[in-house]
Amino acid sequence: MQTPSSCKTEARRLIVTGQVQGVGFRPFICRLAHELNLSGWVLNRTGTVEILIQGEPNRIDRFMDRLIKNAPPLAKPTLASWQTAEPDDLDTFSILDSIAESASAIHIPPDYYLCGDCLAEMSDPNQRRYRYPFINCTQCGPRYTLIKKLPYDRLNTAMSEFELCSDCREEYENRLDRRFHAQPLACPLCGPSLTFHIAGEKTIPDTGKALTACIEALRAGAIVAVKGVGGYHLICDASSVAVVRRLRERKQRARKPFAVLLPWRGQEGLVAVMEYAEPGPEELTLLKDPLRPIVLVEKRNGSPLAESVAPGIAEIGIMLPYSPLHHLLTNDFGGPLVATSANISGEPVMIDEDEVERRLSRVADAFLHHNRPILRPADDGVFRKIAGSMRPLRLGRGCAPLEMTLPFTLQEPVLAVGGHMKNAIALAWDDRAVISPHIGDLGSRRSQEVFEQTIDELATLYGISIKKVIRDAHPDYRSSRWAEQSGLPVTQVFHHHAHASALAGEYGLFETMLVFTWDGTGYGEDGTIWGGEALLGKPGEWRRAGSLRPFRIPGGDKAGREPWRSAAALFWECGREWQECPFPTELLKKAWQHELNAPLCSSAGRLFDAASALLGLVSKADYDGQAPMELEALSADGGPGPMLPLAQDENGIWRSDWTPLLAMLQNEKLSKSERAGQFHASLAETIRGQAIRIRTTHRIDRIGLCGGVFQNKRLTELAIEYLKQEGFEVYLPERLPANDAGISYGQIIEACSA
Repeated sequence: MQTPSSCKTEARRLIVTGQVQGVGFRPFICRLAHELNLSGWVLNRTGTVEILIQGEPNRIDRFMDRLIKNAPPLAKPTLASWQTAEPDDLDTFSILDSIAESASAIHIPPDYYLCGDCLAEMSDPNQRRYRYPFINCTQCGPRYTLIKKLPYDRLNTAMSEFELCSDCREEYENRLDRRFHAQPLACPLCGPSLTFHIAGEKTIPDTGKALTACIEALRAGAIVAVKGVGGYHLICDASSVAVVRRLRERKQRARKPFAVLLPWRGQEGLVAVMEYAEPGPEELTLLKDPLRPIVLVEKRNGSPLAESVAPGIAEIGIMLPYSPLHHLLTNDFGGPLVATSANISGEPVMIDEDEVERRLSRVADAFLHHNRPILRPADDGVFRKIAGSMRPLRLGRGCAPLEMTLPFTLQEPVLAVGGHMKNAIALAWDDRAVISPHIGDLGSRRSQEVFEQTIDELATLYGISIKKVIRDAHPDYRSSRWAEQSGLPVTQVFHHHAHASALAGEYGLFETMLVFTWDGTGYGEDGTIWGGEALLGKPGEWRRAGSLRPFRIPGGDKAGREPWRSAAALFWECGREWQECPFPTELLKKAWQHELNAPLCSSAGRLFDAASALLGLVSKADYDGQAPMELEALSADGGPGPMLPLAQDENGIWRSDWTPLLAMLQNEKLSKSERAGQFHASLAETIRGQAIRIRTTHRIDRIGLCGGVFQNKRLTELAIEYLKQEGFEVYLPERLPANDAGISYGQIIEACSA
């Protein structure tokens, strides 16, 4: 394209940063330049996009305006700089080969959902990608789980082994095609394919036939391990009581809720959702959002879902299809499917065909594999509406790696290794922090392997050389041990300080505030187990201002899995016996009296466990958080609960005494639902009471709520209501999980603020 000789020609060199890799940004620039009759080029420099644009000045001005305003939906570009340049002898605009440089400025895109254009194409019998389970374009498809290294070119992805056919090559090179420079581009002729396998019986390597066989197996009541975008799911009929029961028996998961995958029906895809649940506007919006996470939604009475899908709780985790394969499965099956992570409990989701067949051979009846490699696991994200906003409980596919802007600039790159449960790591440099997808509990070899893999790969992808490691103060966490063996300088951060700093860092709050950090367990400054603390200060300067009456928990860590132990301990602390205790306690009490494996704790999470056991709900937990989740589900408005006495101890810490809760929880004049409701109300009132007392001497008006306990919707919303009645500003995590998945970010904020 020639610029008329009579017009002045100008050239400008632009540097664009932000999320510009894997989002169709270079093809967009190329099309825009051609549309405006401009010449030049665009290229990737690993973390940035460089553009030379030349032509008439007014056209260049329009180009620069539309460059940001009209960017592709998945892109988040920032025009970092521009300068005039000497016009070059160019008569067209082209995409040049990428240049690999330092990766520290890059933004790794997460895995994206199937876009509307590709869904329509996949559903059209006249298209060559009709019913093709790996269809994608520049605006959809896998990214994070597919990228080997940067720059983001096909040769640097897991698609490098699939050579483009002539038709795909033509689309790839056609600037007017939506697959122009789409790196995961594929079709049935040249791309990945499905294989259906039943061990010892049959293997079907044909994609269409494999999909048909899978649907037939599901309709016959089979449990099928299906390879998706970030790992395998165990999938089965969610409406069959017998099938769900069989899955629970095989997975040894008696009551832990299963997520449900529903078909995309209707213009907005939400018809099936309304049949099975009662979502509000916020849940509906997130369900169809490009993130496509699991969303906790209130169950609909009388829905055909098997009650055993999510027993004992009022909500169900629902997600809509996010990949073409999941669209095909749900549409062909026609009903709800259980879609639970194919893993051993607490471990990362499995991604390898051989491993999943070896380790889940007694769980799955059949396997639906594909030959597109998954380079790293990415479990599904989980969100819940709390206090009017959708908040993450787990960061996963679609929403991680999560990039955060630090409220300061680091002098050197640091790694924060998080905690032991719900582990996620964080890498930080300059003014940036990146939080990994959910890794899991670090108690198994596979979890530790993925933990180390995630550290290595995030550092490699972002081109970062780690200079310091930040760990939890608990010396026995696997993450802490790894840090000490890393050979790098190590900084320790107390668990609840990290919780408080994660919240402060998310909102950029660096003035004195009071943060309630309530969870199940965390190593405290005094060597005891904390979990019901009110921390006063700011990042780097927290001090304990409030807490709960401490008590010794018999069996230590066992109490987290066996709530009855916490219940018994509360009675022993008061010099009484729990007459209805379902287990023998004589030997345990003797050990407790001698302080043998009975650490002192001030944990709000253990109070929830005790209440659940005392109401006959959960004596031994099948999964982490079961006792408080079922307690919350049972609770109804029972009016105000008993006031907990509040007094300062010898160290000036305001302590709330839980003793009155015992009589209330055993008061059979109240229904169990009313007692559960009063328990929540008492603890919310306790938060208000401590905040008021501490304000009288420290004049704070900002309150934070952070820690796993504040995933409890009833408690959190009551506490916020009470605090706002007293004129407090209340902050709750919104981008980060309130649980331990968020503490790696808090470790960075805390350690680097000290």
